[in-house]
Amino acid sequence: HSGEKPYVCDICGHKFTVSSNLKMHMRTHTGEKPFKCNRCEYKCASSGHLKIHMHTHTGEKPHVCEICGYKSTQSTNLKTHMRTHTGVKPFTCDICQYKC
Repeated sequence: HSGEKPYVCDICGHKFTVSSNLKMHMRTHTGEKPFKCNRCEYKCASSGHLKIHMHTHTGEKPHVCEICGYKSTQSTNLKTHMRTHTGVKPFTCDICQYKC
């Protein structure tokens, strides 16, 4: 709550509020991927990514649109999908002002 970020990456200077976030961040520099799928050769740097990956094996799509029933394995895909209902177009071309 104080905004203090005492944990600093020695490589890039990125700062974190908790040491565990710094530890996970360091994997971007080291390439360490300690989380392994028990069904295929997939490896990743975080348990969250492994959980999302497992949906490819189970077919689970836990994120569901309440308007049309669209289903997705990832919450970010559902957020993008929701723009089809809201009409929000957050990206604008700097040249012609086209929005999408």
